[in-house]
Amino acid sequence: MARGARLSRSLTLRLGLIYVALFLTSTALMFAAAYWIGVYQPLLDEAQRVRAEAGSLTAIDKGGGRDALVRALEARQATGPKRAFHALVSADGRTISANLPSWPEKPIARWTLLEADVYREGQEEDYEALVIERRLGDGARLIVGRDVEEIDDRDELFTIGSAWLIVIAALLAIGGSLAMSRAIGRRIDAVTQTARRVMAGRLTERIPLRGTGDDFDELAETLNMMLGRIEESVESVRRVSDNVAHELRTPLARLHADLDELRMASDEEERARLTEQAVHEAERLQSIFDALLRIARIESGRHLAGVKPVDLTTLLADAAEFHAPDAEARGQRIESRIAPGLSIEADPNLIFQAVSNLLDNAIKYGGSGAVIGLAATEENSVCRIVITDSGPGIPAASRERVTERFFRLPSAQPGTGLGLALVAAIVALHKGKMAIDDAEPGTRVTLTFRAPGELSAMPVVA
Repeated sequence: MARGARLSRSLTLRLGLIYVALFLTSTALMFAAAYWIGVYQPLLDEAQRVRAEAGSLTAIDKGGGRDALVRALEARQATGPKRAFHALVSADGRTISANLPSWPEKPIARWTLLEADVYREGQEEDYEALVIERRLGDGARLIVGRDVEEIDDRDELFTIGSAWLIVIAALLAIGGSLAMSRAIGRRIDAVTQTARRVMAGRLTERIPLRGTGDDFDELAETLNMMLGRIEESVESVRRVSDNVAHELRTPLARLHADLDELRMASDEEERARLTEQAVHEAERLQSIFDALLRIARIESGRHLAGVKPVDLTTLLADAAEFHAPDAEARGQRIESRIAPGLSIEADPNLIFQAVSNLLDNAIKYGGSGAVIGLAATEENSVCRIVITDSGPGIPAASRERVTERFFRLPSAQPGTGLGLALVAAIVALHKGKMAIDDAEPGTRVTLTFRAPGELSAMPVVA
């Protein structure tokens, strides 16, 4: 019962029935056109010829008298391409001359068809007469006609054949609609059931493919890709939640311990030391929350408020100059190879933040005496920024994960683990790409941005 109700509400079934109705209507119209051409129009033509004959015979009666009319009627029986019929009836109802088996008692107003079968030697010969009546001067009735049995047979063939054909076509069309509805319904059910299993928490579920490459397979592939992205996003959120809990637990525990000791400390120097530690842990917590909030705002697109043409050459030179003192303090130097005239459409503050984070990482892991490379070029309307260091590098197995929040290598120096995650979010917001490779030795990070024009169409959200 439930399946029947679903079938009655099926869009594919309704579309199929609409198709059936249109098909049957078009078939009926084609048969109507064929009937007009093959049956009705020939009858009209024949009626026109009989009407002309009736006019000629009426003129003979008027000009030559009744006997001349009778002779013309008898002679007419042997002429013409089709068998001729007639009936000449006096005003008082007496038959003067006739070869029609019967005729209506009432006058015939327009052309009509009469059965005119003839019996010869016990056999019936079928004739169908198209007749027209004329009233003569003395009130006599003149009925003349021609055989249209061939057209009548065609009429019967059209009537019976069209009825059967329409019935068969309707049955086939309805059966095809039901089959199509079931086939499409099964494909839709597969999508629905998969979606419900995913909603129930089984994120690894995927829509089965038929391997036909049809529209449903293409839709299923797209939805499976979407489900894959959703699974990755949920897994990323889970990892972030675990990492947030892990990262916050330690500074909160330290902060709680420092405050607890501060409450019980009596020595002024001890109180100052504990206060400083508590403030440091609070600042660390604040920096983590600020970084997480900023990444969230960037990933949601709510931070793209300052998009404008940016002089990338100047921006990169400023970033190198800003980090030069830190590099020099570690016995390093920043080597810049920045092409002149570089320009992109971006939020300059965010781009500066991304480059600064990468330079800060390069300086932090480059080691004493390292040369930090900062290069920028433009080719085929693509600006490419490359930052390299000569540090220990990042293992290939970990390069995809270093942009995750709080992910840190075992050899990583103290920090929040959010720097590269922030860079990745900024690059994605600007529709750019970020690649991390081996610099042999060290790490090479490449950022690519399209030429101005693409971001200008993006909505600006404060």
